[in-house]
Amino acid sequence: MELRYLKAFVEAAKTLNFSEAAKTLCVTQSTFSQTIKQLEEELDAALFYRNSHEVSLTDAGRELLPYAEKTIESANNCIRRMEDLRTMECGTLNIGVTHSFNMVMNDTLKDFMKLHPGISLNIVYKPMTELINLLMNHELDFVLSFRPQGNYPFMVSHILFEDVLSVIVKKDHPLARREKVSLSEISEYPCVLPAMGLQARIALEKILADTGIALNVRAEMNEVTPLLRLVRNTGMLTILSSSASEDFDDLVAVPINHEGGRMEGCVQMLKGVYKSAAYKEFIRILCDTSLVKKRIKDWLNE
Repeated sequence: MELRYLKAFVEAAKTLNFSEAAKTLCVTQSTFSQTIKQLEEELDAALFYRNSHEVSLTDAGRELLPYAEKTIESANNCIRRMEDLRTMECGTLNIGVTHSFNMVMNDTLKDFMKLHPGISLNIVYKPMTELINLLMNHELDFVLSFRPQGNYPFMVSHILFEDVLSVIVKKDHPLARREKVSLSEISEYPCVLPAMGLQARIALEKILADTGIALNVRAEMNEVTPLLRLVRNTGMLTILSSSASEDFDDLVAVPINHEGGRMEGCVQMLKGVYKSAAYKEFIRILCDTSLVKKRIKDWLNE
């Protein structure tokens, strides 16, 4: 059985349109149809129901699909291993990053691009739910974020560092000298919050639901850096991970006194997917930043 047969089958199963699948694989529709026919003959089973109006999978097609996908992924992993032998002279690394995880990226990107100019980096900043979908579709190699809420059996999270949900204020703010602060104290001051869907906001909303406390929210923003600039310019407070303010010398992070405020900075990846040399090198450099330097994990050497 040729791999190109399985690739054609999987593409047809995804689109349920032979013409569209043929265009995706850059072959004529007649060639594509012949490829599917050859696979069916080899398996002695019809894989698709066809008529003039639609295409659908047969029972045999539904049974074959997960095995075909796994075979193609194994072949891709083999190719990636061979590419690694080229000492990272070429290739692309697709990285998903949540907005709240941006604080560890600048130094990592600068050092990686200097050391490995032949590797192209595709960096995607989106909320965690969107990044998970891209990861599931194999459009990303890994995601850098705080550990998401919920159960994702197809994904594994490797902890890089621990953090805590904190109130971020200017140094002259009344809360700036506190070791910890409660939500009831925070509610006395106007605040600007990260937008709904961002990880710090998700953690905050869960705590608010537990306590029943309402905050004095004056604005919401979906980008962390402009959010922190607004805090600097207005004197309002915000709530983010404590590490989010590290690049701002005039801001202070005061941990929120609630057990639900614990956050874990992680690398999220699909289970069983091969970790390329470029992947490991990027994480190695990331772990050498001041924020996560002491938290390098044994999993990277697997």
